[in-house]
Amino acid sequence: MISANNVTLRIGKKALFEDVNIKFTEGNCYGLIGANGAGKSTFLKILDGRLETTKGDVTITPGQRLSVLEQDHFKYDDYIVIETVIMGNERLYQIMKEKDAIYAKEDFTDEDGIRASELEGEFAEMDGWEAESNAAMLLNGLGIPTELHNSLMKDLDGNVKVKVLLAKALFGNPDILLLDEPTNHLDLDAISWLEDFLIDFENTVIVVSHDRYFLNKVCTHIADIDYGKIQLYAGNYDFWYESSQLLIRQMKEANKKKEEKIKELQEFISRFSANASKSKQATSRKRALEKIELDEIKPSSRKYPYIDFRPEREIGNEVLTVEHLSKTVNGEKVLDDISFVMRHEDKIAFVGSQELAKTTLFQILMGELEPDEGTIKWGVTTSQAYFPKDNTEEFDNDLTIVDWLTGYSPVKDVTYVRGFLGRMLFAGEDGVKKVKVLSGGEKVRCLLSKMMISGANCLVLDEPTNHLDMESITALNNGLIKFPGVALFSCHDHQFVQTTANRIMELLPDGHMIDKITTYDEYLANDEMARKRTAITDHKEEDEEYE
Repeated sequence: MISANNVTLRIGKKALFEDVNIKFTEGNCYGLIGANGAGKSTFLKILDGRLETTKGDVTITPGQRLSVLEQDHFKYDDYIVIETVIMGNERLYQIMKEKDAIYAKEDFTDEDGIRASELEGEFAEMDGWEAESNAAMLLNGLGIPTELHNSLMKDLDGNVKVKVLLAKALFGNPDILLLDEPTNHLDLDAISWLEDFLIDFENTVIVVSHDRYFLNKVCTHIADIDYGKIQLYAGNYDFWYESSQLLIRQMKEANKKKEEKIKELQEFISRFSANASKSKQATSRKRALEKIELDEIKPSSRKYPYIDFRPEREIGNEVLTVEHLSKTVNGEKVLDDISFVMRHEDKIAFVGSQELAKTTLFQILMGELEPDEGTIKWGVTTSQAYFPKDNTEEFDNDLTIVDWLTGYSPVKDVTYVRGFLGRMLFAGEDGVKKVKVLSGGEKVRCLLSKMMISGANCLVLDEPTNHLDMESITALNNGLIKFPGVALFSCHDHQFVQTTANRIMELLPDGHMIDKITTYDEYLANDEMARKRTAITDHKEEDEEYE
């Protein structure tokens, strides 16, 4: 168990947390949620001891091991992958290194033998002989192939490093597991594997995530941070949302009844306070009036942007035709003979682990790259707006937000432009901020403003939910659902894909593509059935070969 006791944290004069008391117990998974800036990551740092509190303390059951998902992707660059994962259990790793050092001695003494024996006993108790195979299982589960397990961390792509650090946090069955945005940069297969892992995990998990489907799948409780307090709810994210909304409604209804009672008492007192025969009743009602207190209902600190894509022109029947498209990048054929025709009612989700293939396809569709072979043709009634995965160049200038968006606006009126920025929570002086100093989430909201102001009827979005908080993801999700045009997008948010797409395209490692007109959940269910059929066939073939 881990608990926060009267925890207060002040940054300058501002109290980020005030007298927080909460217990996280064994066997439960807690989703830590709150608006951007509420202090989710900060609270995790308080729990693991990286940050000292102004007042109060954190206690952990003696003897329990706490594990954290680290964010420094370069810290272990000089270590091999499998070793990095085993370092997740610090004591086990220390034993392994000390054992190796003793056995490497040329002048092996009796004292060394005694020490080695002690270490071997502790090593066996910690299941040390299975350490490498357990680490390999975690890596394979997250989609890191065996041939990379003995590679140096510095030789891995960033997304693979993220998976290794996640495997490191999960390694060795920690008693308390703290995960800050564990699904970031994971493909959907890896997220699904992590969901199953956490559902089966028997110890304590505290997780920060913007993925609503993930929180619904794994969480037994929700810890909601708002106004420096943490309120605990039993149930998953959807249950929290319903419960919190119900609580607010109940408080409003209770206040309404109290206000009616107050009005009734005030009218009686006003009528009869000067009446001698009614004076006792008036005095009694005054005392009753003084006891009535309205519940304080604070508005949530959460802010939802308003995302509304309104195409200037209705799209025709001919939208997009892609024929025999192929592209090689850095010697790797990422697209191989891709062909499809997009219908005027399509919202297509591109899924699978081939991130480079998705981005390359989108860049070709938007004219930023030329294909090696094949053609693309947009319909004459279409107009496109693009959300790139890498937006570095877009904001590498000295423009203010207002001037930047005005450059893309068909109407050059400042008030008109500020209206679009206001929908995306850029109010007042925010408009004069320089775009190059914006945070990742602010840049995403700027790009979405640019897409809205374009009036395009075809949207191409490459991982638009990266860097967004849950409120913005929800707003974008709803905006795409009601968008009357077409969309092609990639996204790692399960709920986003399931509720938006009516067609799924999976780009495969060999450069080919699977195209299905279906929902995402149906696609996954059929894919799982196909895998099971393949496994059964393979098993039968092995049996026949053995016989």
